[in-house]
Amino acid sequence: MARRLISTMRIAAGATLFALVVSALPAVSGLPGATASAAPPGARTAIVALGDSAASGEGAGNYEEGTRGENGDWCHRSPNAYIQRTGLASTAVNLACSGASSTNVGFGTEVHYTEGSQAQRLVAVARTFRITTVVTQFGANDDPSFGSSVVRCVAVYLNPSQPGCASTLAAEWPKRLAAMAPKVAQALGDVREAMRQAGYSDQDYVLVVASYASPVTENMLRRHGFVGCPYRTEDARWGRQTAVPQLSSTLRGVADRANARFLDLSRATEGHEACTSAGPEWQRRLTVDPRVFIRGGWAAVGHVAQESFHPNATAHGQLASCLASFVRTSAAHGQCVPGADGNLHLQADAPAAPVIG
Repeated sequence: MARRLISTMRIAAGATLFALVVSALPAVSGLPGATASAAPPGARTAIVALGDSAASGEGAGNYEEGTRGENGDWCHRSPNAYIQRTGLASTAVNLACSGASSTNVGFGTEVHYTEGSQAQRLVAVARTFRITTVVTQFGANDDPSFGSSVVRCVAVYLNPSQPGCASTLAAEWPKRLAAMAPKVAQALGDVREAMRQAGYSDQDYVLVVASYASPVTENMLRRHGFVGCPYRTEDARWGRQTAVPQLSSTLRGVADRANARFLDLSRATEGHEACTSAGPEWQRRLTVDPRVFIRGGWAAVGHVAQESFHPNATAHGQLASCLASFVRTSAAHGQCVPGADGNLHLQADAPAAPVIG
């Protein structure tokens, strides 16, 4: 009996000591239940976008003051951007910036258009609001150099003696995508880490990786080169049928490895591309805006056509609806595809696997 009593007392003492040690430890950011740096109770919910021009709202117009070239900031964040129109949270925060690369999204000291790391700014947002969804859309400005590739295709259209850009880019494209993938993965890891620093576990929010829509199609209007789409038909076909889908497939692989959900936008403006002969356009044609000189002076010459070949405000409204539908499901992958009714619809696959880590 005495031995049993002593054993019981030892167990109780050990449990008490363990409880005292645990209570003295600081909360560890990123673990379930860690709230030391999380948004305050009762904070408004928020959905956040990080990435490049596709997410900032380039092409959607009416850009926010301070991002229209003032003091060198050409991020072109639009209130018409899809992130502002999902209805998934009480607040939408757009951290995306036109022209941004993976380096600008992840942690680091690099400055783009006067703005620093998007991941670093995400930490502050996550401590102010209760973030429910983070949408990322970037990678095209890394090794694929999507913007300069578009310019290259325009250049060969204007010079018939040059080989088509599809014939020269086709061999390079898979290599460019392979080089892009680890950079996007690193930046996605930084996005996860930013949320952990703010006190969130990976299960506390939805992380979505979105791909890109093709801006042009081979099914163009007659004399398309004279109305804002200076592309050879074979180059536009390669871009829509090969380059954009391969970019999307690569981003899907990165998303899967990051335990993020993936939204495929490669067909999102199908039949609604710039200069299409099929229906209303959801993509901007070659757009020249001389008003950029008012805010940026002669230094703005490189931004005079910045809006070209980006989704317009109508497209962003459609993208917002499809994104909202996707987030409300539990699918790991989804695709936005235009329907017979003229609207964008979600095609979703199997439920997402549990997030680990």
